[in-house]
Amino acid sequence: MYPGASRPTPHYRGAVPPTARRAALRTLLAEREVDALLVTDLVNIRYLTGFTGSNAALLVHADGDAASRFGTDGRYRTQADTQVPDLERIEDRATATAVAAAAHDLGIRRLGFESDAVTVDACTALAAAADGVDLHRAPGLVQRLRLVKDDDEVDALRAACTAADAALAGLLADGGLVAGRTERDVALDLENRMRRLGAQGPAFETIVAFGAHSAVPHHRAGDAVLRTGDLVKMDFGALVDGYHSDITRTVVLGQAADWQRELHALVAAAQWAGRAALVPGADVVAVDAAARDVCVEAGLGEEFLHGLGHGVGLQIHEAPALARTGVGTLAAGMTVTVEPGVYLEGRGGVRIEDTLLVRDGGSEALTRTTRELLEV
Repeated sequence: MYPGASRPTPHYRGAVPPTARRAALRTLLAEREVDALLVTDLVNIRYLTGFTGSNAALLVHADGDAASRFGTDGRYRTQADTQVPDLERIEDRATATAVAAAAHDLGIRRLGFESDAVTVDACTALAAAADGVDLHRAPGLVQRLRLVKDDDEVDALRAACTAADAALAGLLADGGLVAGRTERDVALDLENRMRRLGAQGPAFETIVAFGAHSAVPHHRAGDAVLRTGDLVKMDFGALVDGYHSDITRTVVLGQAADWQRELHALVAAAQWAGRAALVPGADVVAVDAAARDVCVEAGLGEEFLHGLGHGVGLQIHEAPALARTGVGTLAAGMTVTVEPGVYLEGRGGVRIEDTLLVRDGGSEALTRTTRELLEV
């Protein structure tokens, strides 16, 4: 605690306190043969403490929370009192170096740091601050814990998915896809609807692509005008309690042409195959192949331009990667996207994406909007 501060009730979303997450992290410190870990990635700090400010550092000591330290600056004094009341605090604008400087007095001889989250210059500054303490690279430890979501995280993800589903349902019910609207109009409409439904905002920059633009996987919504007969690809998500949802649906304005129906049916079949492969123990490369092979057999494997999916949680893109270059296997409690797409340059493309929870016995789709081709 900061000297003189009161000790309010710890602030966290649900039944899993940050103390339990920090305890789980301590079990990993021995693998890297370090006495403590200096955490500077703000997403990881949020996961381990509940703190949502923009300047923080966390030292997780192997001996427990009494020997650990949380750092931030004076702007966040009141916020830290509420969100992180259970750790002794160091208050300094140069937060990471100030926390590192405390390592020697805490009996730390080998200090791990998130080498994947600091610059070379920052590493030099940390080494100077932690005088007499050996710094050791220890990337990815917190990310390993974040792979499997606890019940509170799944609840937040479920709420984010529900907000996105409801926003799309409202857009369609209110006639939000009509000839003459621009991609930017529709994107802003979706984002505003998610906010009105309780989301903090969009999970990422909303993708809305009309006609031939739908063949560009990450097209940026612009001034293109919707016309009857266009494919409309919408890739978006809601941010709720820091957790992200991710959904893509492709519809047609008016009656679909035969080639559009066939393309949508192919991608739907690929998505179903990918979803069916989401079981604990499955190799991520095999999951990607299950969906990709459907497109390859149809002669359109080369038009499937990206990986099948990715983990999603406190970040929109997390491990694991469901891709030909992915590494590892799935476990129950992971949340991932399955989003095959086939893109015919100059004509149009289809992507169908859901956020899913890996469970024993099969996956659960957290996004529920129909995957049937909609003609609106």
